[in-house]
Amino acid sequence: MAVTDPIGDFLTRIRNAQLAGHRVVEIPSSGIKRSITEILYRNGYIYRYQFDDSVKPQSVIRIALKYDAATRKPIIRKLERISKPGLRKYAGAQDLPRVINGLGIAIVSTSDGVMTDKEARRKNVGGEVLCRIY
Repeated sequence: MAVTDPIGDFLTRIRNAQLAGHRVVEIPSSGIKRSITEILYRNGYIYRYQFDDSVKPQSVIRIALKYDAATRKPIIRKLERISKPGLRKYAGAQDLPRVINGLGIAIVSTSDGVMTDKEARRKNVGGEVLCRIY
């Protein structure tokens, strides 16, 4: 079965793995998913990741999920898709959403590549608001 919303599928796989208490989740790879994974790592939402191109027919991304040591709850509290295939959401540099007053991140696909809302505001570029994470 073909996935009509690959980014939504990416977020759902992470969300489901966390609910099940898994340490590692495997996700089919694509360029935009790799960019989102790197952003999650840079912002401390995941423990580590690995791009495995040896798997055929499609390469996979292995993500080691991060949990709070004391409470054993996932570090990622919420993953929310904003722009969907049926209804795209775009925002200019000044109109990009602030997630929990800057505590979370929004991931934006811009003409300069995929980046967080903070980076997009700094570079003064707008784009498609893909999702928000906190």
